[in-house]
Amino acid sequence: MAQCVQSVQEFIQDSFVPLVAALCSEEAERLTRRNNLSFAELVRPFCRLTSEVHMRDPNNQLHIIKNLKIAVNNIITHPPQPGAIRKLLHDVVSVSQPAEGLVANVITAGDYDLNISATTPWFESYRECFLQSMPASDHEFLNHYVACMLVVSSSEPDPVEQFLKLSQEQHRIQHSSEYSYPKWFIPNTLKYYVLLHDVSTGEEQRADSIYEEMKQRYGTQGCYLLKINSRVSNRGADEQIPDPWSQYLQKNTIQNQDSYEDYTVVSNKNTDHLISDGIDSEIKDSLSNNFKTHPLQLDHPSGSLDSTDYMKASTSLQDSKKSNSGTPHGACLALTDHDRIRQFIQEFTFRGLLPHIEKTIRQLNDQLISRKGLSRSLFSATKKWFSGSKVPEKSINELKNTSGLLYPPEAPELQIRKMADLCFLVQHYELAYSCYHTAKKDFLNDQAMLYAAGALEMAAVSAFLQPGAPRPYPAHYMETAIQTYRDICKNMVLAERCVLLSAEILKSQSKYSEAAALLIRLTSEDSDLRSALLLEQAAHCFINMKSPMVRKFAFHMILAGHRFSKAGQKKHALRCYCQAMQVYKGKGWSLAEDHINFTIGRQSFTLRQLDNAVSAFRHILINDSKQPPAQQGAFLREYLYVYKNATQLSPDGPLPQLPLPYINSSATRVFFGHDRRPAEGEKQAATHVSLDQEYDSESSQQWKELEEQVVSVINKGTIPSNFQPTQFCLNRYSDNSKFPLAVIEEPITVEVSFRNPLKVPLLLTDLSLLWKFQPKDFSAKQDGETKEQGTCDEDMVGTEAIAEFLINSEETKVARLKLFPHQTGELHILGVVYNLGSVQGAVSLDGIDPSVGLQTGKFVSNGLSVRGRQDLEIQGPRLNNTKEEKTSIKYGPDRRLDPIITEEMPLLEVFFINFPTGLLCGEIRKAYVEFVNVSKCPLTALKVVSKHPEFFTFGGNTAVLTPLSPSASENCSAYKTVVTDPTSVRTALLSSASSADFGVGTGGSPEVIQVPLPDAVLLPGASVQLPMWLRGPDEEGVHEINFLFYYESIKKHSKMCHRVLRHTAVICTSRSLHIRATVCRSNALGDEEGRGDNMLLFVDVENINTSETGVKEFHIVQVSSNSKHWKLQKSVNISGDKDTKLASRERAKLCFKAVRCKNSEENYTFADIVFGNEQIISSASPCADFFFQSLSSEFKRTHVQSHTHASQRAVKQSFDETVRLIQRCSEVDLNIVVLWKAYVVEDSKQLILEGQHHVALNTVGKEAFSFPQKQELPETVLLKFFRPENTPVPARPTPEQLSNLIKTSLHYPESFNHSFHQKSLCLVPVTLLLSNCSQAVVDVMIDLRHKPTSSEALEIHGSFTWLGQTQYKLQLKGQEVYSLQLKACFVHTGVYNLGTPRVFAKLVDQVTLFETSQQNSMPALIIINNI
Repeated sequence: MAQCVQSVQEFIQDSFVPLVAALCSEEAERLTRRNNLSFAELVRPFCRLTSEVHMRDPNNQLHIIKNLKIAVNNIITHPPQPGAIRKLLHDVVSVSQPAEGLVANVITAGDYDLNISATTPWFESYRECFLQSMPASDHEFLNHYVACMLVVSSSEPDPVEQFLKLSQEQHRIQHSSEYSYPKWFIPNTLKYYVLLHDVSTGEEQRADSIYEEMKQRYGTQGCYLLKINSRVSNRGADEQIPDPWSQYLQKNTIQNQDSYEDYTVVSNKNTDHLISDGIDSEIKDSLSNNFKTHPLQLDHPSGSLDSTDYMKASTSLQDSKKSNSGTPHGACLALTDHDRIRQFIQEFTFRGLLPHIEKTIRQLNDQLISRKGLSRSLFSATKKWFSGSKVPEKSINELKNTSGLLYPPEAPELQIRKMADLCFLVQHYELAYSCYHTAKKDFLNDQAMLYAAGALEMAAVSAFLQPGAPRPYPAHYMETAIQTYRDICKNMVLAERCVLLSAEILKSQSKYSEAAALLIRLTSEDSDLRSALLLEQAAHCFINMKSPMVRKFAFHMILAGHRFSKAGQKKHALRCYCQAMQVYKGKGWSLAEDHINFTIGRQSFTLRQLDNAVSAFRHILINDSKQPPAQQGAFLREYLYVYKNATQLSPDGPLPQLPLPYINSSATRVFFGHDRRPAEGEKQAATHVSLDQEYDSESSQQWKELEEQVVSVINKGTIPSNFQPTQFCLNRYSDNSKFPLAVIEEPITVEVSFRNPLKVPLLLTDLSLLWKFQPKDFSAKQDGETKEQGTCDEDMVGTEAIAEFLINSEETKVARLKLFPHQTGELHILGVVYNLGSVQGAVSLDGIDPSVGLQTGKFVSNGLSVRGRQDLEIQGPRLNNTKEEKTSIKYGPDRRLDPIITEEMPLLEVFFINFPTGLLCGEIRKAYVEFVNVSKCPLTALKVVSKHPEFFTFGGNTAVLTPLSPSASENCSAYKTVVTDPTSVRTALLSSASSADFGVGTGGSPEVIQVPLPDAVLLPGASVQLPMWLRGPDEEGVHEINFLFYYESIKKHSKMCHRVLRHTAVICTSRSLHIRATVCRSNALGDEEGRGDNMLLFVDVENINTSETGVKEFHIVQVSSNSKHWKLQKSVNISGDKDTKLASRERAKLCFKAVRCKNSEENYTFADIVFGNEQIISSASPCADFFFQSLSSEFKRTHVQSHTHASQRAVKQSFDETVRLIQRCSEVDLNIVVLWKAYVVEDSKQLILEGQHHVALNTVGKEAFSFPQKQELPETVLLKFFRPENTPVPARPTPEQLSNLIKTSLHYPESFNHSFHQKSLCLVPVTLLLSNCSQAVVDVMIDLRHKPTSSEALEIHGSFTWLGQTQYKLQLKGQEVYSLQLKACFVHTGVYNLGTPRVFAKLVDQVTLFETSQQNSMPALIIINNI
C-alpha cells in the first residue's frame, strides 16, 4: 500500500471515536450561521484534545487516554441512502487528484526506474469518508451516540424553557418507536446544556444570570456558557484570522444529508462508461469491437441514463467545494473565540463525557458480574476463561446461516459487546480485547454470525493496539470476519471496513504480500470504485516489497485503471495506465503496449487532453505493430479522429508533425532540370541524367574528370578555384557539402522515399513540398526578406502537388515532387506537407492486395484525413579528417535540399539521328546530331569531350572542299570519293593535309572537340543539324562511350559559368579484320628519282569475323599511307588487277613499296593505292579525322609509357643526342590505313558496310598490329620482394640500331660468262653503294680482307678474292649516298657470295665508340659460267 499521512494507530483511533449528538434551537443555529457554519461544524476543528486525560477502570486502576478525539454531529433522523453514500464516495475520489508539480517517488528495481506517486491522498480521503459514512447497526455500538449537547441562545426569551423542549425532543427521538435512527449507546444518554452567547449583540449580564440558573438546575458539570462572535465585522480588513474549518468542510460528510435527499440512486452499471464525445456511431462500433476477446475492454453504456443528469450530479461536490472555498468561515470569531470553543470541548470531555463513560463501564461491569454470578472483577473471570480448557471453534462452513438472529437490547451478550466498545473508544484496549473475546465465544456458541464477525474484527484490532504488544496480531480473526461478512452475511460494507483495517495493520508489519492478497480478494463486480482503489493499493504493496515485483505492480495498475474507467474516474484511470506504461514500455510486449497506449489515448481524449491522446495513438502507429490489419485500421481511424479534434482547437497554429508514413530522409534525391524527352522516331535524345538511373560512383567520377578536362582546356590548362562539378542528381553518395546550383524557371524535383509500416493502405492527398525562400539578386548583391511557403508566394516558387498518393500495406514507395523557382535567391526545402487518410475497407483478404484495380482518383476515403507535415532532416557524412574529428563524432553538412537559384542560363538539348547500336570493328557510319537551344538566351562555346575521341568526328575544316562523287551518293557512302583513272591502279595518288585542320597538334587536349556551330552561337529556340561520323572501336564487345557537351552563356554569370549535357552511347562491336604490317629496308638503293632510300611494306590482312553477324565477305578497296616522311609508291602484289576479297577466316598478303617524301615537315603526305575504280580521299573527312585521332591516342599511349622515364633523361645531354641520332636510323614514321567494304546479308537484303583500320609502323623490322595484342599473363611465379631501382638509360645503342646506321648495297650482274681457257682469272666489276641513314656525318671503314670462317659457307659458296685496295676510309654526310667501285677475282666457275665486305661506322665526333660490323641482311649471289 501507498504511504499514509497518519500512522496505523492514529488512523484506527480516529476511525472509532465517541459520537456526540448536537440539538440546537433555531436562534442558536442562527448565531452560528453568522459564521457560515452550523454548530457541529463550528466545534469540529477543536474536537481533538491537546492534553492527556485520566480515567479509572472497573478495578479502580488509573488509565491514561492520549490524543483523544470526539465527533459532534447534528441529529439526523433517517439513515443515509446507499446511493447517496456511493455518490459521496465517487465525488470524494474524483476531487482528490495528485498535486500539480508533485515530485514523484523514483523507485529503482532491476532495470526499471519508475516514477510513482508515493502517497495516494484519494484513497485516504475515500477511506476516511467511507468510515465516517458507515450507517449505525444493531450488532455493534461503535457508531452509536454516547451523549447529546443541547444548545440554546442567550438571546431567547426563555432559554430554560427552550432547554426543556430540546431535552424532550431528544428523549422522543431516542425512545419513541417512530424513530429508528440515530442509534444511542445507552438509554440514559448524557445531556449537556450549552448556552450560546453572542458577545457582539447580546447582553452579557443576562447571559451570566441565565448560566447561574442553569448551574443550579443541571449542576456545574452538566452545563456551559459559550461566548462567541466577539469580533467586530468592520474592523481592519487586513487582520488575518486563521480558517481551521476549510479543511474539514471540503471533506464533505454524510451528515449534510439534506443535499442528497432528492438524489436518484444511480446504478453503477449505468455510470461505467459515459464517454462518447462526438465519436460517430460507425467509429464507435469499430472501437467497441477492437478488443472483443480482451479482458480489459472498456464497456459502453448499457442503460438509458441521461448523461446530463449524471453530469449535474457529479458536479455537485465541486460546486459545494467552490462555495465552501469562496465564502469565509468564522468571520465573526476572534482568536479568543477559538480558544473559548477549544476550552468548551475540553470542559465537556473532562467534566461530562469521560465521567459518564467511566460510570457506564462500571455499571456494565457490575451488571455482567451479577448476572453471570462470577467473581468480583471481569479480569479474574477472563483469566479463568482463558486458562480453562478451550472450546474448539467450528469452521465457518460448518455453521448455519444464522446471520438473521437478533438479541434483545438487554441481552448479556450485547452488554459485554457494549462494554467492549466503550473500552475501545477510550483506548482501554486490553479490557476491550477481553470483552470482545468473551462476546465472540458467546456469539459463536449461539451461531449469531454477524455478531461473532463483529467481535472477531474488533478483537483483532484491540489485540494489535494493546500497548507493549503482549500478543501477536491475530490475522486469522480478520480472515474469518471478512469471510463471514462477505459470504454469510452478504454485507460488503462491513467486509470492506475489515479489509481496510487489516491491510493497514499488515502493511505496518511489512507483510505486503498478505496485504495485497487481502485487498485483491475483496475486488468484485458490485463496486468498480472500491475494486479500483483496492487494486491500486495492492499494486503499491507489490512495488513496496523488499524485492519489488515490478510486473505485478504494472499488471494490477492496469486492472485498477480499467476499474477506475468503469467507475467513471477518468483521470485516475489515465494516471494508472500511465504509471503502468513505464514498466511495459520498450520491453517488446507490443500488444500490451498497444492496449495501454490505446486506453491512454481514449482517456486523454475524453478528458480533452488532446496532445496526450495524439501522442499515445502516435505510439501505437509508429511502433512495429503486431496487430492484425483490421485492428491497425481501427487504430488509424481513431488516431485521425483524435488528431482532427486536436487540430481544430488551434486551426491557425503551426502544422503538426505526422507520424505516418515513415520517411527515409537519407534516401531523398534531388534532381535539377527538366525530365528527359523520350525518343521520337529516328531521333534519339541524349541520355543525360534522370531519377530512374542508379547511382554509379565510377561513372560519376568519369563525368567529373571529363568536366574538369574541358574546364581546364577553356581556362588554358588550369581549373579555377571556385569550380564546382555539375551534379544533376544529388543523393546519399554524392558530394553534398556545397550549395547546389539550380537555374531560374527550371524545375527542381525532389524524390522522397515513403514507407508504410502498417498492414493497411495509407492515402496521402494534396502532397507537396514545404519550403522557405530568400530572394537575392546575385548581380545587385541585394537581399530580400525570407518567405515561408504560403498561398501568395506562387510568383516566387511554384509548387506542384500530387492529388492522391496511395501507399499499400508495408510498401516502400517514392514520390517525385516538383518546385518551379521564378526568382533568384536561396531556397530551403524543409519537408513535405499532406493530408493523411485511410482507404475505406482497404484490408487485404487472403493475400490479395486491395489496391489492385483502384485507379488514381478512385480511392474511397473514409472521410477522415488530417493535414500535417514531416520534415526532411538529412544527416551529413561523418567527418574523419583531423585528429579531433576522428576522436569525436562530428557530422558534416548535407546541403542537397538548399539550392541556390541562379540567373537565366541557356539550355541545350541534343538529338541523335540514325545513330547505330551495333558496328563492326573499324566500321565507319554517318549519323546526324541535332543541337536545340530550348532556353531564352543564346549559347556559345559548344564543345564535346569524351574519353574515346577516336570513336567519332564532326569532320575537319576541309570537309566542305571535297565534292561527293555520284556513286558515293548512290551507295550512301560515308567517305568522300572520286572516280579514278584505270591507268593509275596500284600506283599511289598523292594528297596532303595539315594536322591542324583536324584539331590535332594545336596544343589542346585531343579529347576536347569544338562543335562546328555556324557563327559559333545557337540562338534561343534555334536548332542545328550537323553530320557526325562514327567508327566502331577496334576491340569487340559492348562499349559505353560517354559524351559530355559543354556550353556557356554569352553573358558571364557570377554563380554558374557553364553548363553540361551528358550522353552515354552503348555500341556493340563485332570482329571484322585483323591487320599486321612490317616494314623493312629494300636492298635496291635507287628509286625513280635516284635517291637512295626506299622500303618494302608487307601487310597481312585476316578476316576474323564470325559468320553470325551476316557478313559475307570483305573487300580491301584501298590502302593509304600517312606520314610526314614516307609515302607509298606502288603495290608490288603478284596477283592480278582484281579486288582483294576475303571470306571468313581467309588471309591476304599485300606488299607495297614506300619511298621518302620531299615535302615540308609540317604537312602529312597521304598516298592512296586504290584497288577499285573509286579513290577514297584519305586526306579528307572522315578518313583523315579518324586517322589523326588514332594517331593522337597512339601518341598518348606511348607518351604515357615513355613519360615514366623522363626523370632519367637528364644524364649526359650530349651523350644522349648521339644515342638518339643512332636510334633514329632504325625508326620509321609510317602509318597505314586499310579501307574496306563488307557485304552483309540482312533480312534477305544486301548491305554494304565500309570501314578503315590503322596500323602505326615505328621501327624497321618490327611487326605492328591494327589493335594492340592482349598480353598473355605469365605463369604464376614465386613472389620476389625487392626495392625498385631506376633503370639507367642504356649508354650504348644496341647492335641492331648500329647496323641500321649505314645501308649497303652491292650492284653486279647476276651471272657472268667467262672463258677460263683463254684467261684463267675472271674479273667482275662490282659497285658498293653506301647510304647514310642518319642526319649526322658518319665515318665509314670498309674492310675487304674478311674471309668466311665456317666450313659450311665454304662448301656452299666458292672462295674468291677482291683485287685492289683492301681497306677504304670514307666520310658520309647526312643522308648521303656514295658509290664505291670494286673488282672481284674468280679462278673457276660456281656460285659465289659477294656479301663479304665488312663495313664499320662511327660518328665523326666520337673516337672509337659505336664501331661495329655492318651486316648485310641477304647474301649477294653471283653465278660464274665458263664459255
